[in-house]
Amino acid sequence: MHPILDIAAKLGLQPDNLMLFGEHMAKLRLSVLPEKGTQSKGKIVLVSAINPTRMGEGKTTVSIGLAQGLAYIGQRVALALREPSLGPIFGIKGGGAGGGRCQLEPSTRINMHFTGDMHAVGAAHNLLAALLDNAVHFRSGLDLEHRQVFWRRVLDINDRSLRQAVIGLGGRLNGVPRETGFDITAASEVMAILCLAEDLADLKARLGRILVGFDRSGNPVTAQSLQATGAMAALLHDAMLPNLVQTTEGVPAFVHGGPFGNIAHGCNSVIATKAAAACADWVVTEAGFGFDLGAEKFFDLKCRSSELWPSAVVLVVTARALRVHGGGDPSRPGGIEEIERGLAHLEHHVESVRTFGFEPVIAINRFVGDTDAELNAIEQYCAGLGLNTALFTGFTDGGAGAEALAHAVIAATTRPQPPVRYLYDLNDSPEDKIAAVARTIYGASEVEFSRAAKKDLERIRALGYDRLPVCIAKTHLSLSSDPAKVGHPEAFPLPVESVRIAAGAGYLLVMTGDIVTMPGLPHDPAAHRIDLNDDGDIMGV
Repeated sequence: MHPILDIAAKLGLQPDNLMLFGEHMAKLRLSVLPEKGTQSKGKIVLVSAINPTRMGEGKTTVSIGLAQGLAYIGQRVALALREPSLGPIFGIKGGGAGGGRCQLEPSTRINMHFTGDMHAVGAAHNLLAALLDNAVHFRSGLDLEHRQVFWRRVLDINDRSLRQAVIGLGGRLNGVPRETGFDITAASEVMAILCLAEDLADLKARLGRILVGFDRSGNPVTAQSLQATGAMAALLHDAMLPNLVQTTEGVPAFVHGGPFGNIAHGCNSVIATKAAAACADWVVTEAGFGFDLGAEKFFDLKCRSSELWPSAVVLVVTARALRVHGGGDPSRPGGIEEIERGLAHLEHHVESVRTFGFEPVIAINRFVGDTDAELNAIEQYCAGLGLNTALFTGFTDGGAGAEALAHAVIAATTRPQPPVRYLYDLNDSPEDKIAAVARTIYGASEVEFSRAAKKDLERIRALGYDRLPVCIAKTHLSLSSDPAKVGHPEAFPLPVESVRIAAGAGYLLVMTGDIVTMPGLPHDPAAHRIDLNDDGDIMGV
């Protein structure tokens, strides 16, 4: 690893522009962040993917590798990525800082606590919860109806036992008993606000708009009315500043914010993306899970809010995922028939990318055991769709293994820049916005609204929140809301169970299927393989 001051110098940043966290990590000071409305020079490359398997398909590894590939051919490049949550680290996927020769460094520190941003978000979120219950306890002038309070608490650990809880037990001194629960911190609206805010003023305005419940007359109660905004912003003072680290090969990386793609909007912070674009000619960023989740939200939420727009889109494909979507076993290479059946899933995502005006560059992330026949089948199919492909071997070869992908991305940006287009208009009804995403991006035949969701939508209209965009929470394993329906399901309904108002983040959170906002640990969690050795080194992440 290089000293972080040397990494910063590659971007023209001086030592006094940074708040140092040891020798290898830093935050950018507020004074050097681009002002709101500033046009940046860097071209943004969005990396997305087809629907992954439960193990993940290396989208972050490809993003890091692509940045290293661009640097390898002499380009001035920076990354803009999310920071990991402890939930997946101790759950199924393990570390979230890339892999092999395409990692963020220092990877263990980034995976474990990093600069404390995740904890600051949790503290700000839970402070609001405490102030809210305090107002209920003392029967403040807000006249809160405790049965109409829906602001939950958060924790950055997968813990299914906390999904539903009863608080305030033990007598009058312990508050008013009510049902509530916990979400994972990456699903917190405060996290979404941190990642969509453009400056401190915007951060405070968004925090103030958070809707926490209703009073006895049915009027909305916000964080501002609870006088929580200032203290929450104070807790987020340092967390608001983008983190600067590096990749295995010394490429600068702005790693900031971590909303989940299947629950929240799945993109790193606007501030970090703009900082990267102000310092580099190329910015590689990603959006969570498949194109149906993170990338759609990147366009319809992050870009709409910030006026950012990418110059190219990369779609990550693996033979392993295509085997699954073809009805096969991901661990058994060689099934050409399964690959061929799974290619319909890839084509659906290609059409989704084209909806926003882009011809995606297909990055075929090669895993050990993939056969030449499988990879050739993918390349030939993509050629038939008129797409450029690049075989990616960055996990083993670093930037050199992404050279072909880097050239393909540069070539893609020589095409005329597509006009900015979103999937729906903000004046459309919430039902029409949800249907636009469901039919165009997922391939659903219809949207089925539960009785509870219909009541939610009635209240949303009555309160005037119906012009907000939608953020759909859905499984990442399928185009549908059913994780078992792999491949290219057709003529399926999208069941909407509830619609929540995230007024501070600036969207309606649409809950579909059996999606939960607090994940649980698997039967054999990754935590079983993580340890601290006698030398003080963390192992197994």
